[in-house]
Amino acid sequence: MKAMILAAGLGTRLKPWTDHHPKALAVVNGKSLVQRNIEYLQQFGISDVLVNVHHFADQIIDAVEKNNGWGSKVTISDETDEVLETGGGLKKAAWYFEGASPFILMNVDILTSLDLGTMIAAHQSSKPLATLAISERKTSRYFLFDNQQNLRGWRNVQTGEEKPAGISTTIPELKQMAFSGIHIIDPSLLTLMERDGKFSMVDVYLDLSARHTILGYDHTGAVLVDVGKPESIIKAEEIFP
Repeated sequence: MKAMILAAGLGTRLKPWTDHHPKALAVVNGKSLVQRNIEYLQQFGISDVLVNVHHFADQIIDAVEKNNGWGSKVTISDETDEVLETGGGLKKAAWYFEGASPFILMNVDILTSLDLGTMIAAHQSSKPLATLAISERKTSRYFLFDNQQNLRGWRNVQTGEEKPAGISTTIPELKQMAFSGIHIIDPSLLTLMERDGKFSMVDVYLDLSARHTILGYDHTGAVLVDVGKPESIIKAEEIFP
């Protein structure tokens, strides 16, 4: 199994660190976020990893080369010319997953105790187009799932916006769940991505969910730290040695 770590973002929430460094190299107890997630994937036998880069791309490339990928075979997808967001970044890297089995896509700034092996087993059992790690926690934007954990829509609770518009009135009893930034994706999804340029995987899933099975994997109770702000690094250092 292969994986892609999304590390091209500008990391604006981590300023002033990201005025001079990429978010992926923010340090938690002596290890960068990209190192921690490469080592996290290794725990589940995943050592072929692609990392996309944009903001201070050379610093990430140098770190990978100097540390020999921290024991993994790391390939770089260069988005120096334009950051493509999660969907555009994956589409640019689609060549890496051709002919592959299901693969992992994850954000570099997520640290978690989620048992990825169990999530992979669930995906392989149900064989959806994608499985999304989700949990019950407070956020401003949620995915909406039916009683069978099928993705049906999206909601911004601050603005009231829903996608598709009015979905909660069409399908009763939708449950809102926070997305954890970890996906397991069947490679057939890559041929179904009709958007081009810069776009989000959220919109890809919403495009496809009416015709394809996209499931949520509830890992409520597992540790999850979104290391997007300076104060969250302090929190992460209390949890991850």
